[in-house]
Amino acid sequence: MLFGAHVSVGGGIQNAPKNAADIGCEVFQIFTRSPQGGFVPEINETAVRQFLDGVKMYDLKEWYVHTPFFINFASGNPRIKHSSISVVREELERASLLQAKYLMTHLGSYKDLGHDLGCAQVVQCLAEMLKDYKGKTKFLVEISAGSGEIIGDTFEEIAEIIHHPKLKKYKIGVCFDTQHAFASGYDLRDEKAVEKTLEKFDKIIGLENLKLIHGNDSLTEFGSHKDRHEHIGYGLIGKKGFEAMIKNIKLKDINFILETEYDLVIEDLKLLKKIRG
Repeated sequence: MLFGAHVSVGGGIQNAPKNAADIGCEVFQIFTRSPQGGFVPEINETAVRQFLDGVKMYDLKEWYVHTPFFINFASGNPRIKHSSISVVREELERASLLQAKYLMTHLGSYKDLGHDLGCAQVVQCLAEMLKDYKGKTKFLVEISAGSGEIIGDTFEEIAEIIHHPKLKKYKIGVCFDTQHAFASGYDLRDEKAVEKTLEKFDKIIGLENLKLIHGNDSLTEFGSHKDRHEHIGYGLIGKKGFEAMIKNIKLKDINFILETEYDLVIEDLKLLKKIRG
């Protein structure tokens, strides 16, 4: 179990490894483009070489890419739907150039189409997006907090998508965000709660499909369906909850990425490492 954080690529993607090492990361996560959209910087051979030299120099073990936030595979707007397919596929290819282990995405909201049509469209879009993909980076779906008819806030909904006959062969993994899961009604506040949640995950999705954890405490209450991250130990999951997750044998090989505010992220990382021992 290794710990890291989402880090800046300001000034060029080649700066990310140093930014990660500077705050004490063992693994790290980046955007390869602005999460809000706009200009997409090229990832050329020089940038790739400098990036890979950097991860080697700073002895970083793994790195991951998060897609932009505007992705919505369930949109009723054909332009948004097709751009979501195109952008996520492009990000998979870019992540593969950087030899990233995983790329994770949110799936979007079915508010335009309703649950059944929305989820069916997500499956169709993911099948189109992954068709003939030959890269090394593995594709993950991230659990959501569920506000505003967002897809993927229940284990059942995630299983319905990733185990669909059209998608099964792609072996899509899951990125488990602790704050999103807590806000969606999966308790993580102590040893018993963590064990119960993991048993439920295993039964419905399969623990072999859990590939990465976004480690975020929660500013909002249990079952709130609000996406509000807090520093480790300052939120409503609490230090006890993170101790229970880190000590749980079922998670011993799963790495944690922090997505907490930059002001205290160094302290968050130190705390996680201290709990790990």
